[in-house]
This record gives sequence, C-alpha cells and structure tokens, in this order.
Amino acid sequence: MTSTETPLQLRSRAEALASRLPPLLVAAQHLAQSVELGEHGRRQSGQGEAFWQYRRAQPGDPAHRIDWRRSARSDRHYVQEKEWQAAHSVQLWVDPSPSLAFASDAALPEKREQAQLIALALAALLLRGGERVGLLGGAEVPKRGQMTLSRLADQLMFPSRDVPLSAHFAHRRARQVVFSDFLGSLETTRAFVETAQGRGQQGVLFQVLDPMEELFPFQGRVLFQDVAGGVRHDTREAADLRNRYLDRLASRKDELRDLANRAGWRFYSYHTQDPASAALLWLWNAIGEPSR
Repeated sequence: MTSTETPLQLRSRAEALASRLPPLLVAAQHLAQSVELGEHGRRQSGQGEAFWQYRRAQPGDPAHRIDWRRSARSDRHYVQEKEWQAAHSVQLWVDPSPSLAFASDAALPEKREQAQLIALALAALLLRGGERVGLLGGAEVPKRGQMTLSRLADQLMFPSRDVPLSAHFAHRRARQVVFSDFLGSLETTRAFVETAQGRGQQGVLFQVLDPMEELFPFQGRVLFQDVAGGVRHDTREAADLRNRYLDRLASRKDELRDLANRAGWRFYSYHTQDPASAALLWLWNAIGEPSR
C-alpha cells in the first residue's frame, strides 16, 4: 500500500487481482496440458521415503526388506520399493518490481502476467510429475499435492512481503527458477546466484522482455519514464539512443549468461509476444536435465 492509497482504493485493487486468480489458474493448466511430454522419467527405484511399488523378492534381498503383510496374500515374497527423486524440489520467484507491470501494446500481456502464467504452468507440470514445488520467500517448504498449485497462484498474486531476491531463503536441495526482466541492478541477483552456487544449488535465470524493449523502435522526440515514475528522460532524437541502448541490452544479456554459466545455471530470454508453450518446454528440459 502506498502512502497515497486509501483503504477503498486498496480494496478495489485487491478485488481486481482476486478476479484474475481463477482465469490465471485455468490458463496455466491449459498451457501445461499443451506441452506433450509423456513420462517425466524421474521416478525410479532408490533410497527414499515415499512408497513407489511392490516387486517380487529376489535372491540377495535382505529379510528385513520383505513386506510380510503383502507377502501373506500370495505364495511369493514381495519387497517394497521406495521412490527416488532426482531433483527433490523446485522453488519459483517472480520479480515484484514495478518494471514488470509493463506492456507496450494492449494486445500484449504485461511482463509480470506472462511470468506468472509460465511459472504456474511449470509448477503444474512438476506437480503432475510428483515433484515438490514452492515459492522463494514463501512461508511453506516446497510441497506436492493437488492443492499446491492453488496456493502457489494465491501467493504469487498476493505476496506477503516485498524483499530483495538475495534475502529469500532457498531450500537446501531445491532448484531455483528466477523470473525477472533483469533490467535494473544485478547486485541482488548476482549475490543470490553466487550464494546458491556455494550451496551446490542449480537453477534458471528466466528473462521476460516486452518486444519494444528488444527493438527500441522510437523516433523523434520521446519522453521516457520508468513505470514507478522515478526516472524521466526527455530527448528530441530518440533514434540516436538506439544503438547505445541495444549495446547495453546485449551486454546485460551477456552478463546474465556468464553469471549463469559460472554457477552451473541456465539462462533464457523470452519475449511476451512469443508462444508461452515454447518457453515452458525449454524450462521443463532445463529443470529436468543435469546442468551443463
């Protein structure tokens, strides 16, 4: 709540956000269903806590592993196998910065809306595959189950607090997926990734850009102002700024790519006019395979 926002305005804004929650969930689930993946491939026999299946006992199996209750219903001995989770859990973070509340055209989604959609669709796929999913900075540890997706959607749209990425706690054995435009300072991002690297954690830096931010199609006199209203720049020859802007954007992408590579992470740059399904499939593969 800002200092100038009245209780009535706050209530109106909250109701507007709440009205988007069911459509966002439906859209995320439809997006997840559009990505045909087959079996995830992570579930396999190993040392774990969750029951996976019974199998017939084989020579060499220790007696304490035999499930005598199941074996009593047959003339054979059976052993319980547990489920082994290769990735354990995944934590998501969508940047709450004002810069993501931007769309250059009414036909395009805001960057934050698209980031939320892709994040929830990824969560739906992970949960369908038996993974644990949570939010960075959330009060709960990553969880499985059908209700988890609804809780994630609620927490994404109504974050309990707005703190820098570097202040969020990353679950010890989780992979991280960070959604942002990364157009501001990279100090907090760099600190977070380097801390995660020190813990042996892997993840993805997922950049979300509006096509106007990639093309810089401005000519003549233009007044540039950031979404938060704090920075203004008036120029009579916007075209003269284009090459410098594009060079800085390319340099920023190189910084992000280098940061990710050095930490064993992955980097992806996505534009809001592009199909979300292609980005989701890339994310699924990036999370599902070992970091290179």
